[in-house]
Amino acid sequence: MTVDLRDKGTDFALSLHRDMLRVRLVEETIAERYAEQEMRCPVHLSVGQEAAAVGVCRALRRTDKVFSTHRCHAHYLAKGGDLKRMLAEIYGKAAGCQGGRGGSMHLSDPAEGMMASVPIVGSSIPLAVGSAFADRRTKKDNVSVAFFGEASMEEGVFHESANFAALHKLPVVFACEHNAYSVYTHVRDRQPDRPLSDLPRAHGLAIAEVDGNDVMAVYKAAGELIERARSGKGPGFLLLPTYRWREHCGPAYDDHLGYRSKGELDEWKKRCPLERSRKSLGAALTGEEKLIETFKAEIAEAFRFAKDTPLPEPSEAPIHVYG
Repeated sequence: MTVDLRDKGTDFALSLHRDMLRVRLVEETIAERYAEQEMRCPVHLSVGQEAAAVGVCRALRRTDKVFSTHRCHAHYLAKGGDLKRMLAEIYGKAAGCQGGRGGSMHLSDPAEGMMASVPIVGSSIPLAVGSAFADRRTKKDNVSVAFFGEASMEEGVFHESANFAALHKLPVVFACEHNAYSVYTHVRDRQPDRPLSDLPRAHGLAIAEVDGNDVMAVYKAAGELIERARSGKGPGFLLLPTYRWREHCGPAYDDHLGYRSKGELDEWKKRCPLERSRKSLGAALTGEEKLIETFKAEIAEAFRFAKDTPLPEPSEAPIHVYG
């Protein structure tokens, strides 16, 4: 099954660019304002990885379901999450998408199919498989997607989930944002020298590997795996090499720590998904400065909302706590 891009003209490519630009501006603003110390939770930014989130989520239906990780802002926004509720959550406010209980690493919006974000490494994977199994049992025409980094493939739950999904031909897609690092440790120091795709291939998954910074390539490959899974042909694995620009956790750059090779970040910045999109669109991309100002105004209003809306009532602290 292939996704025919002939009917996906310039307007579609422009809309993907706009979505990536919006995500980038939101996260850059979070980074700029984090020093105010009013966002009292850790933030894991995905600046540089926007094409993976936007390309995959655009290939999904609204009723399809996404399960994310600690680095979830881009997935939440790309799947249709509400920016004001997202920022309110990061500020710990009652209007947040989790009522201020979860912070940056637990964004969700079930109405848009953004089901959960879980910071425990690998935990998005069995949730998506369980969701796909439930949809199969209840005969719902949905696909579930698990976003995760390549370090999650070192967890036993990846292998258990991949095996189960393949055995039952579940409608699930595993989307691996391969940014090479688990905190400060490169994949070469964590895994043997062999293609990452060997692991899902051993479990019988359909595999696609494309440049994770090429949003149209991501959209096309994701669409093919998603529709294949939806049609009952089984799960897929999407390998998306990409790169996070900023530190593992926090708003800063951390090249001074020396865990990345000299010049590595600069080389990846040359592969910026937004710059790649700009080059591809060429003269068709007009009015971007005005669009940036529009997004900046939206983001400023969302921050005002997040800062001005009330904190949760202390009496509500025991709600959703079980023992």
